[in-house]
Amino acid sequence: MTPELKILVWTVALTFVEVIVAVLLAQAQVGLGMLAGNREGLEPLTGFAGRAQRAHLNMLESLPLFIALVLIAQIAGKTNSATLTGCELFFWGRLAHWVIYVIGIPWLRTIAWVVSVIGLIMIFGQLV
Repeated sequence: MTPELKILVWTVALTFVEVIVAVLLAQAQVGLGMLAGNREGLEPLTGFAGRAQRAHLNMLESLPLFIALVLIAQIAGKTNSATLTGCELFFWGRLAHWVIYVIGIPWLRTIAWVVSVIGLIMIFGQLV
């Protein structure tokens, strides 16, 4: 398995951890009964639970782009040090983004997000 694919696997693992944390924090805030139901009338989550949910949803917006770029680079045989660096930037940027988002530090969160976007751009740059 190439390093880029290994980072993709770890990114999927990170996404799974994010959803588990978001669910646990939501359960602590609204209770298992509300989460197990159809969630009609569920008030917006706040605090750690709300931030964990929004951070996870933000990851879900970026993840398909990352998956597509990594797989295209693999299939096209265009992996190199730049694609690896792009994957590393994406993963570590997203990990930092998640932690910082849940903690609640706005501008630092944005900087971490930008790092992950730079990673995507680096991978894309090797494919065009």
